[in-house]
Formats: sequence, C-alpha cells, structure tokens
Amino acid sequence: MATPSVWTVTTTTPTEDAAQSIARAAVTEKLAAGAFITGPIKSVFWHLGESGEGQEWRVELRTSDTTRDKLAARIKELHPWDNPELTGQPIAWCPDEYADWVDRSTVA
Repeated sequence: MATPSVWTVTTTTPTEDAAQSIARAAVTEKLAAGAFITGPIKSVFWHLGESGEGQEWRVELRTSDTTRDKLAARIKELHPWDNPELTGQPIAWCPDEYADWVDRSTVA
C-alpha cells in the first residue's frame, strides 16, 4: 500500500476568533486531521494600491491529498476576507503512521 499524501494548508485571519472558527469547522467536518493556530503575527502587504501592515493569526491545517481541494473551498466560504491568503504544500516526509492517521481522519 502506498503511503497517503499529506498536505499543509495555510491561511491567515484578522482575528483569533476567525482562526478558531475555521480550524474548528475544518476538523469537525473531517476536512483536516488537525489545525494549529499561531498569533498574533505581524504582516506587511500590498493591498488596494498601497502598502499596509497589520496583525493576523495563522491557521495551519493538515489534510490528505484527496481532501485538500474541499478544505480550500470551505476555508474560502468561512473566511471573512474576499481574497484570503490560502496556500498549500505537500509534506515531503512524515512517518507512515502519521500519514495514515491524517488519511483516516479526513473524508473525501
């Protein structure tokens, strides 16, 4: 059996409550096996023709390759911003047991 593919999907939110809401929904709905919230973090960005700075919370979620796109769509639905940061990276390596747990904990 091939080891399931694990992904990290990351977004940032303007508030801790928004971060918790996204994390809770993703895990409860079995779109992510787990979520980690860090913050506040300092952000520097370009938006609406000018530079800005702000405080954000980062949400990092672990999901399977089969659930990644559904997770991304759900984050977009729940996110308070129209065009949120939303990125994903495949995990290059993790123990087989961890990959199996992520796969069992998410549904396609």
